[in-house]
Amino acid sequence: SPPEPGNAHGCSPLATMEGTSTSKMLLYSAAAATGVAVAAAVLWARRTHAYEQYVPLQYQYRPGTISGWIAKALSRHSKQRRKQRPVRVYVDGCFDMMHYGHANALRQAKSVGDQLVLGLIPDSEIMRCKGPPVMNEEERYTLVEQVKWVDEVIRDVPYDLNPQFMQELFTKHRIDYVIHGDDPCLLPDGTDAYAHAKKLGRFVMVKRTEGVSTTDIVGRMLTCSRVNPIIASEPHPLAKSFSGADEALKNEASSSSTPRRTTLSCFLPTSRRLVQFSNGRTPEDGARIVYIDGAFDVFHPGHVAVLKAAKAEGDFLLVGLHTDEDVQARRGPHLPIMNLHERSLSVLACKFVDEVVIGSPTIITRDMITMFNI
Repeated sequence: SPPEPGNAHGCSPLATMEGTSTSKMLLYSAAAATGVAVAAAVLWARRTHAYEQYVPLQYQYRPGTISGWIAKALSRHSKQRRKQRPVRVYVDGCFDMMHYGHANALRQAKSVGDQLVLGLIPDSEIMRCKGPPVMNEEERYTLVEQVKWVDEVIRDVPYDLNPQFMQELFTKHRIDYVIHGDDPCLLPDGTDAYAHAKKLGRFVMVKRTEGVSTTDIVGRMLTCSRVNPIIASEPHPLAKSFSGADEALKNEASSSSTPRRTTLSCFLPTSRRLVQFSNGRTPEDGARIVYIDGAFDVFHPGHVAVLKAAKAEGDFLLVGLHTDEDVQARRGPHLPIMNLHERSLSVLACKFVDEVVIGSPTIITRDMITMFNI
């Protein structure tokens, strides 16, 4: 009979395969045994402290070493990715009488990506969908352009994100995500203004800042009329519809007959919110520190202009904010409209401001100049 097929040494393929499998099993067994031996040696060394005695300090394993290497590698990759293709996010709005609630929404939006593009709705679109704004378009542009989280401003954007404009955002402006607060935004016909962005999966929602809105601020201004002796003692019905003013008036009338500060604010400050708005900057050695103080109530374009001019005088701008009681004593019982911490956040959101002094004195003393190196 013919010989069985095999290799040059006369071994059959089946025998060769069995020999290879046996070799692999021996190799795996040896590797497993070596691993167990190394683990046992490390465990013994750590328990007897021989590991610390015989292994040099620079080669000893420390908890977090591997995760630290991974974190550094990911950080380098992230920085490289941001240089090549930053994530661009888009926020639009009226931003009428811009306040710290708007600024907090922009801060949250910036945290979603790398570059924040803001779309400013023109006066004509606001008139069509909501009614006349309090500030005109140039004033609103001045206020949004000075926010430190805003990288770019697009003007004359539509109130509704129609498919044509969305395509322009994605192609011309390279927008990755559209951001808006969790409050509803409806068109005059009752439809969702962000329906198309949501349908494309490009919509990200951020939390709305409770306790403040443009309507609320206007309401606070209207409630101030009750301390004016020229106006009748009974407030205008419109003033009662804002900020819970009617209930506040009843409580005040029952508790005291003397005029008191009338600002109605629901804002509760926290250290975390102040840190979120702060730059965390400190003046460098030899820096020229400029100081300016005031009430800065209801932040407006005039405040932006004076802060910009003050920053141009030096390297580090320190802003002092007077207390509510000082403002009330100087300007009357109906002011300020915004309380001290609300005013602090509005000023901190400005890109020209480096630090604020909350509750600064109205008189600048020599000790204060020395303390802050002004």
